[in-house]
Amino acid sequence: MQILATGSEHLQPSQDHHLAPFSSAVARPLRILALGDSLIYGFGDPEGGGWVERLRRNWMSPEQHGHVLYNLGVRGDRVQQVAQRLEHEFRHRGELRHQVPDGIILSVGVNDSARLGRLEGRNFTSFPDFQADLETLLDRAQQLCQVFFIGMTPVDESRMPFSNCLYYNQADQYRYKEATRLACLQRQIPYLDIFEQWLAQGEPWWRSRLSCDGLHPNSVGYEALLQHVLSWSPLQQWLTLPTAA
Repeated sequence: MQILATGSEHLQPSQDHHLAPFSSAVARPLRILALGDSLIYGFGDPEGGGWVERLRRNWMSPEQHGHVLYNLGVRGDRVQQVAQRLEHEFRHRGELRHQVPDGIILSVGVNDSARLGRLEGRNFTSFPDFQADLETLLDRAQQLCQVFFIGMTPVDESRMPFSNCLYYNQADQYRYKEATRLACLQRQIPYLDIFEQWLAQGEPWWRSRLSCDGLHPNSVGYEALLQHVLSWSPLQQWLTLPTAA
């Protein structure tokens, strides 16, 4: 399936400050932050702990590259909240003195789109504020290191409201995820459009991969997300680039 914003031209070794610096062709484990909301945290997956945890365990195998992956997902976070904690999280995950992470995977935005109290209520974050907050988040992240963005999964509107007060719907989801995709495209940040990929599989397919709350993926859904990430060429190409020892 087509992914409209790949940003693959920024994944080649260069002097571009968006990429993690390197000085030789010696491979070493990369340090990566996964930062965002419950889709990063993995809520809804008691079996595997979410796609980030599944990937982290995969990289812990001696047969793998041994990349270091930090799950920094917070349930309920919106874009503004992720932006506020971005640099603090980044500066404290280098593992060694004077070192910082090599990459950031972002996944956030669905909570901004929710309507409060009723179907026609206001969005949790107004669309203009969301766009401004998103630009701040992406610009700050890109100043730190290589950035990737994983899009949101579609919700099951028939299961709303969530937590008796939040009404998520796919029309708002589409509007907010398109703003995110275009903002990433403008900055050449690779964007994985999960929303479109899941809907393209058909309603029985994506409904069967959501939890009973209609919002969070279930264990099967998170395994599907993991497979999307593992087959996503911009991320996989970056992971195999030569880096500094």
